[in-house]
Amino acid sequence: MDSNVAENINILAKFLGTRDIDALNQEELFKRYGIHQVDVMVLFGGSILEGGDVLASGIKNFVAKKYIIVGGAGHTTDTLRQVVHLEYLDIETTDLSEAEIFQKYIKHVYGCKADYLETKSTNCGNNITYLLDLLKENNISFKSIILSQDASMQRRMAAGLKKYVKDDVTIINYATYCASVISCGEELCYTENIHGMWTIERYVNLLMGEIPRLSDDANGYGPNGKNYIAHVDIPENVMIAFEELKMVFGSETREANPLYASKVIKK
Repeated sequence: MDSNVAENINILAKFLGTRDIDALNQEELFKRYGIHQVDVMVLFGGSILEGGDVLASGIKNFVAKKYIIVGGAGHTTDTLRQVVHLEYLDIETTDLSEAEIFQKYIKHVYGCKADYLETKSTNCGNNITYLLDLLKENNISFKSIILSQDASMQRRMAAGLKKYVKDDVTIINYATYCASVISCGEELCYTENIHGMWTIERYVNLLMGEIPRLSDDANGYGPNGKNYIAHVDIPENVMIAFEELKMVFGSETREANPLYASKVIKK
């Protein structure tokens, strides 16, 4: 496998899987933002199992006043159910939402839990709107928030929230993992083990699916398209990497699954 392919995948990964602080602790928060705790930390259920480890470390390090897990059933849910039950036979995952699975996981492994679960959302768009509904229903006001999502979807999640909150809210990205790939002969390999990581094929598919979504054009999710998210600037080197990868992988970008579209109730 051409080393340029691995390099281009890593360019997409670094852009999409943003982390605004180097570690999830009070020292890093204070160094970067002048605060020791944010008002809310949210883990989104579209993440791999490493997301649970990240949330647990945030709870143990007292990085937030409130902890929330968001996630109903979407395109990643069945994978999460299988991975958790295979690794932890004591955790029954059948028919559970992503939020419930992660809650069971962090209780089982770390002995901690989130304060609130949102279990109805099915995609990145209503992950955000249902999160905001939950915060409002529980009278939780916030001026600072840590978002942790699967690295492939982290930038889009932040752009989704940015559409709905005022500029005085500090959104802090902490993607649930940082993966890099290298060329291993005819194949691609991860440079390190990440808990519950996607197959390379699925990972590349997720990364490739994000660029068209983030593009602020007629087909994208930005204000000039479907208007699901705030405008995102995509750097030129990221677009070049994406176009070069398309020549290798074709246009195998993940299509939005209509099963998990937001349900609109007609009045």
